[in-house]
Amino acid sequence: MVKAFASPSYYVQGNGILDHPNKHLENLGEKPILLCDDIVWSIIGKKLNQTLATDFTVTHVTFGGEASEKEIDRVVAIGQKNSNDFIIGLGGGKTLDTSKDIADKLQVPVAILPTVASTDAPCSALSVLYTPEGQFTNYAFYDKNPDIVLVDTKVVANAPVRNLIAGIGDAMATNIEAQDVARGYNKSMIGQSPTLASLAIAQTCEDNLFAHAHEAVAAAKANVVTPALETVVEANTLLSGIGFESSGLAAAHAIYNGFTVLSGESEKMMHGEKVSYGYLCELVLDNVPTEVLNEYIDFNQSLGLPTTLADLHLEKATYDDFLKVGQQATIPTETIHQMPFDVTAEDVANAIMTVDSYVRNRK
Repeated sequence: MVKAFASPSYYVQGNGILDHPNKHLENLGEKPILLCDDIVWSIIGKKLNQTLATDFTVTHVTFGGEASEKEIDRVVAIGQKNSNDFIIGLGGGKTLDTSKDIADKLQVPVAILPTVASTDAPCSALSVLYTPEGQFTNYAFYDKNPDIVLVDTKVVANAPVRNLIAGIGDAMATNIEAQDVARGYNKSMIGQSPTLASLAIAQTCEDNLFAHAHEAVAAAKANVVTPALETVVEANTLLSGIGFESSGLAAAHAIYNGFTVLSGESEKMMHGEKVSYGYLCELVLDNVPTEVLNEYIDFNQSLGLPTTLADLHLEKATYDDFLKVGQQATIPTETIHQMPFDVTAEDVANAIMTVDSYVRNRK
């Protein structure tokens, strides 16, 4: 058995660290691309650009909104034209995933600067890619993890609270999926067996979410940084990032990817919100005891994370719709095949409907 563990080269988190970013980035190059969308630019990007300009020749590029090959190729061409020697990704998960792919294609370092704690994308050596219309296509894997991840908790505390809650949903899947991968003696996202360290990190991620999530959300609602917020931001970003990559993904994220085939109001749901329903489905597939399932359902409901199809705006969807979700979730390259048993498209559809029925009828 071969085990492997991966992580970013350097991780820095703290209140106000983006006020003085240059000292953390000076070893990466001299001519960065700063990639962010228009909203992030107006909130923090313009100020960051001015700070960076005292030491770097910055090319600001507006992110087009989707982590697609078309968008990646567009920015790669800009980088080649301007001879940019490193990439700074500033924003949410899709901006950061796009930045990693651009850096890989240009063969330059990448700095990841999350402005929200909504996904576990920042630390990993992979990206989730989509069509320009937003349908999942594939995972892209890279030779190395980000050179540095900088997380300013003051910025996170002033972001929409929904982002933090969605990140909690994404992070809570980490240990559920990690344990299923380990139970089946299957492979992590880096293609080897999980290490004891990665499984311990996944468990620590879950433990801290159960212990501190509600206090962290309260802090975010007040737009302040507290120890609980720092803990949960680290769980959402670093612990979940290392945990999922080095321990593996299973059914929860595959079901999220399956949901991308459905159109309508559900498309407005955030990644972590859909993942949080996906891990309830995974627990049903695992046939966990009722009291275990209830613990996660209660946790979701206490934070406003989805537990029913109505929460996902899918109450009018049919069994055939969920069979399509299941078919996408079980394509040969999907992580659902890292479960400790075989899962079919029908199993996925049945689990999706069972979670909804159980929650609606639960006393």
